Amino acid sequence: MSEFALEARGLGKRYGKKWALRDCTLEIPTGCVAALVGPNGAGKTTLLHLAVGLTDATAGSVRVLGRSAWEKPEVVLPRLGFVAQEHPLYRRFRIGEMLKAGEKLNATWDQALAQTRLERLGIPLDQKIGTLSGGQQAQVALTLALAKRPELLVLDEPIAALDPLARRDFLKSLMEAVADGGLTVLLSSHIITDLERVCDYMILLSASQVQLAAPIEDIVAEHRVLSGPRSDPSAVERLHSVIQASHTDRQTTLVVRANGHLYDSRWQVDEVDLEEIVLAYLGRSPADAPESLEVAS
Repeated sequence: MSEFALEARGLGKRYGKKWALRDCTLEIPTGCVAALVGPNGAGKTTLLHLAVGLTDATAGSVRVLGRSAWEKPEVVLPRLGFVAQEHPLYRRFRIGEMLKAGEKLNATWDQALAQTRLERLGIPLDQKIGTLSGGQQAQVALTLALAKRPELLVLDEPIAALDPLARRDFLKSLMEAVADGGLTVLLSSHIITDLERVCDYMILLSASQVQLAAPIEDIVAEHRVLSGPRSDPSAVERLHSVIQASHTDRQTTLVVRANGHLYDSRWQVDEVDLEEIVLAYLGRSPADAPESLEVAS
């Protein structure tokens, strides 16, 4: 088994003159539940489509489970589950018919798993896809992906259109699948509070480039909020990475990635939660953003 479920090196995709993703270099460890975070247009869907082989790269490379899904789809796709944002399902099919199609198309299909999951969710097999709620359709799409028994499950904004209760149920189902073991998950979303409950790794995309890629525990541990009398942050910048600076008439507040301990008594040092860290990075201008930043473990 490969050490990394996904590896990208200098990965880029250009449409005409516009780069949807540029110079993306990252590694997602096998066995983790990784959050892919960023604003609309940051390149999240482009990265996922490149990973699962739906489109080819303009630059660089991406390998899934040690191989390229674009170059070797017959090797990679049987080991990969993918749920697109719009949950593409045949609306006129009954759920049982969708399961039969999945069984015929996938050599590793687990019919018992699919039927058991849907029965537990109270979704009858004779119901047509088009009559299901958004939350039920999301659960059916997840069931179809899991029934392949994939090693890597890729989810593109699967909960974006769901209400809070349906989001909770979907994420609960996902974590039950992860608990069974042997599954790596890459989950794209912009709902940070939901991701923090289920993910242990995060990739942050902004302006078509990777800003962070590291275990969430390390990201939170290495960032702090400094507050003190209004001052020029240049002295702090000489020692630490200042991600965001804000000023009032009397006070300066900095979000920093600390390069070691913060001893300066002029600053009050406080912990910062994941959502604040993400917003600080997303609030930077493209000129200030690094090409790529990995947090040391």
